[in-house]
Amino acid sequence: MWVAIVNYRSAKLVEDCLRSLALERAQFPGFQVVVADNASGDSSVAVLRELVEREHWSTWVRILALEKNGGFAYGNNRIIELAMAASPRPDAVLLLNPDTYIRPGALVELDRFLREHPKAHLLGSRLEDPDGTPQHSVFRFHTILGEFEGNLRFGPLSRLLAAWRVAPPIPTQACPAEWLSGAALLVRTEVFERVGLMDESYFLYFEETDYCLQAARAGFRAWYVPASRVVHLVGGTSGVTLRHERPKSRPRYWFESRRRYFVKNHGRIYAALADCSFAISQALWAVRVRLERRHDPDPPGLLRDFLRFTLGFGSASGATHAKPRAPTQA
Repeated sequence: MWVAIVNYRSAKLVEDCLRSLALERAQFPGFQVVVADNASGDSSVAVLRELVEREHWSTWVRILALEKNGGFAYGNNRIIELAMAASPRPDAVLLLNPDTYIRPGALVELDRFLREHPKAHLLGSRLEDPDGTPQHSVFRFHTILGEFEGNLRFGPLSRLLAAWRVAPPIPTQACPAEWLSGAALLVRTEVFERVGLMDESYFLYFEETDYCLQAARAGFRAWYVPASRVVHLVGGTSGVTLRHERPKSRPRYWFESRRRYFVKNHGRIYAALADCSFAISQALWAVRVRLERRHDPDPPGLLRDFLRFTLGFGSASGATHAKPRAPTQA
């Protein structure tokens, strides 16, 4: 097994992640971790290389300094290329966020499931808060109806559209999935052989959704494995999606990634209908928030930024054009 970690100015988080991996690595012959630094421009590479030397981890940890900040897929692809060229080639590569650390036995459970279920090709761990509260990490593919239900959040309609809900109730048992969070995603190398690398046109967000869809279309199956538990400090690197406070405005690259996903996989007409579904349901939600004086968990100015960055008109509410602080999964 290989582990791929993409870093951008989050060396301390990477250190904590590596320390959790160090406790289990001895159980896996040939275990390797590669940390790809996406041109952080700070002391990350030096700090991490000094850590590896100090802890005598050089036999199983490699720090790869990349020349540009190419995003989550770009950083992972450079590691996957190394894994595919290795001799012997690993059976699987675990994509792991720097803002995670694994619970004891997490890798063992993934490895056991992989060996016992030869037709399971992509495995997702249970993501959770430090106190053990589970997070959504198993999803359905995005659809027009899913966009409407997810933004409107109206009880009777949500029950009617439950089969299209992108984030269904969190399962307690292992089960098939449509797509899984890239924060802790194990992929058999045979998937990379047939499907190829991740799409680097996504800077951040929707790249793992897209990859799971390409894998599914190629006949590969994804499974959620809650026995493998991984703590995810949501938003610890990107600052976009936060668990216990209202998130910041969505950056432009989120809207660009969403738009690319729909156009690439369903065509421009379907994407336009999905855009209409998003805009109408967000507008109705905004009305409900005002009339019912509801708490709004959405990023500020979400609808205005959607109109600006997806449909090309209106004024943005402060969403940035710049690339994110950290090109890793939120």
